[in-house]
Amino acid sequence: MSGASGGTQPRLRILHTESSLGWGGQEIRVLTEARGVAQRGHDVAIAAPAPSRIFRESAHYGVEALALPIARKGVGGVLALRRLLAIRPFDVVNTHSSTDAWCAAIACRTLHEPPAVVRTRHISASVPRNAATRWLYNRATARIVTTGERLREQVIAEVHADPGRVVSIPTGIDLARFSPGDRAEARARLGLPADAAIVGIVATLRSWKGHRYLLEAIARLARPGVLLVVVGDGPQRWALEALAVELALAEAVRFMGNQADVADWMRSFDVFCLPSYANEGVPQALMQAMACGLAVVTTPVGSIEEIVRDEATGVLVRPQDGERLAAALGSLLDDGTRREALGRAAHAQALERFGDARMVERMIAVFREVVAERAR
Repeated sequence: MSGASGGTQPRLRILHTESSLGWGGQEIRVLTEARGVAQRGHDVAIAAPAPSRIFRESAHYGVEALALPIARKGVGGVLALRRLLAIRPFDVVNTHSSTDAWCAAIACRTLHEPPAVVRTRHISASVPRNAATRWLYNRATARIVTTGERLREQVIAEVHADPGRVVSIPTGIDLARFSPGDRAEARARLGLPADAAIVGIVATLRSWKGHRYLLEAIARLARPGVLLVVVGDGPQRWALEALAVELALAEAVRFMGNQADVADWMRSFDVFCLPSYANEGVPQALMQAMACGLAVVTTPVGSIEEIVRDEATGVLVRPQDGERLAAALGSLLDDGTRREALGRAAHAQALERFGDARMVERMIAVFREVVAERAR
């Protein structure tokens, strides 16, 4: 291991691997965590496919990026990772998606002194229940990190993992960046109407994020002055734009695409809505909205209930139910006092639980544990 940094404890050498070519909360967590660990004096790099957005964005986070052909499972990715690990020593490899997890596990098995492998599970999609996957999670991996307690319980049940080797470390956000602000000023900067009742969503346009049910809810509301602002891009954009036209919402919906900084967009909303129906951990956008003091409407999917308590820090509705979603949104838009009370409660919880420093320190503790175990 490398020399000491910031005291008596040795500096860690961490390699994150991410095979995903997409962009969303998972990739942002990887970069945020990597930056935070590096800022505490450790050596951190990210291995990712050259065409991926996480590879391009790494420089903006001050994290070294290494281009490797790991977008697909195959011998090429395994050999590329093996070559890297053979010539550049790391203490820990932290994998994040299925493809890079397999490539890293196999590559490490071919090395005489491999680094410890930590597998982070970001979403609630089921883990395959077969012998190969059980090997990956129970033999090839030193620790499994999940982004929520419900995901932790799911992994333990599905791959029969030792509960002592699975730890929940929720994603943290930058509370200095995501904080309440002046709604009128934010709308003026963004060119949004000052007098509209704005429902907003910030999410990659994937089917399971539930955008179509939000569009249906806005159509059911059928209220003048209500504007839906959709921030994000993705494979469902064309279908969602077509649905907006079909529902006669062309004037009531604005598709804004990806935005480099979403904090002002959050501050411009009256209500934040994330109607996901699958694959969630603890969504970063939901945490960001709560940190900005917004009343939120969402669903009890994945680990969302770990941060949103119905009628206390937000409103929970049944997934894939446009009618109930419309009722929840309409109720909040009608009742400013309740909306503001929920926003204050959400903000208070964010200050208490959502800071990224806690996430970073807990991840460093996991890395130190597996390095110590490997040394023994």
